[in-house]
Amino acid sequence: MIKCKVCDSKSLRQVIDLGDQPCCLHFLKKEEIGKEPYFPLRVVLCDNCQTSQLDYVISKEEMYSNHTYLSGITKSLDVHFKEVAQKVDNSFFKTKNKKSVLDIGSNDGTQLKHFKDLGYEIQGVEPSKMTAEIANNSGINTLRAFFNEETALKLDKKYDVINAAGVFFHLEELHSVTKGIKKSLKEKGVFVVQFLYMKSIMENLAFDQIYHEHLLYYNLKTIQKLLSRHGLEIFDAQLSPIHGGSIIGYVTHKGTFQHSKNLLHMYNEEEVSKCNTLDHYLKFAEKIKIMREENLQYLRNAKKEGKTIYGFGAPIKGNTMLNYFGIGTDLLDCLVEKNELRRNLYAPGSHIPIVLESEVKKLPDIYYVLAWNFKKEILTNNRNLIEKGLEFYFPVNPLLEMKNIGV
Repeated sequence: MIKCKVCDSKSLRQVIDLGDQPCCLHFLKKEEIGKEPYFPLRVVLCDNCQTSQLDYVISKEEMYSNHTYLSGITKSLDVHFKEVAQKVDNSFFKTKNKKSVLDIGSNDGTQLKHFKDLGYEIQGVEPSKMTAEIANNSGINTLRAFFNEETALKLDKKYDVINAAGVFFHLEELHSVTKGIKKSLKEKGVFVVQFLYMKSIMENLAFDQIYHEHLLYYNLKTIQKLLSRHGLEIFDAQLSPIHGGSIIGYVTHKGTFQHSKNLLHMYNEEEVSKCNTLDHYLKFAEKIKIMREENLQYLRNAKKEGKTIYGFGAPIKGNTMLNYFGIGTDLLDCLVEKNELRRNLYAPGSHIPIVLESEVKKLPDIYYVLAWNFKKEILTNNRNLIEKGLEFYFPVNPLLEMKNIGV
């Protein structure tokens, strides 16, 4: 019997079932098509601490050894990381002479680059061989390893800032990592945790952000239950439009800083919305089923009208959507992508070929936007195509991003 990854309770209820799916991180070479293994993709909710999580875990070694995601590819993400670094520095360490930062899951070093520009001594920890090499080759000091309590002891250093952007919900060694953060954080240091906000995922119907890499789905109330086990607490938080709605949480040793008014307001909003309740999750699951039928009807009608449709972007999360909807080459000719590491690969499960944006010879009638979380950037960059009549169809419309661009 499985137990809750946060509180160890064995009282877990299934709330979302997206079927058996291949590991969406592993884009396929031509000779691998049809040979990819499938795993259950189900979300369960803990009755005790209300944390939602996957009930099946693929080992971290299998998932991350050759990760092809690069955080520096997207301009809006690079801008976001710069803003985070500046806010942290201005709020907590502006006047400090010697300051240091540790980035957990540092990828290609995009976040650390901005801290380095602000005068920080930097240290990255990244398990993927390719991305760690890219970071080190660009002058970002990166240790190739999984961060956990043992890695923290090896580093044997305390940091003013510890950053974890989009990784804290991936952790197989959840408590070991949190202990490592506790050990590595200075007395008045700040742990900046950036995570997909489950409240926003449900509001946006962004179910594609559920995949095997994402083991846990936090709200503020639930992540605090984890932090409390290790003597840490959130003292401030903000909702960012990045990825359609993410929390940037500011964490430190328990009792160090007073809770902000904004944090207390956000706690209250969670309570009012009932986003941590079983009923809320079950309603979300039903809306996903309706969304599948609506999207398939749209795509099938477009094909009947003789229109060509390409996928815009080949994000990891897009594979959850393609496989749950049952979309293949019968509906999408290809996926158009910027990331050179995905050149000539195929999407797992759907087997849709990936074509680099720079190599597209003929434009489609419709772009089915899988990289919907960068809606603002996509619409801005492709305004000329839109004016010529090319349709950009967004299966997910992030509410926060829409507000920011006046849609």
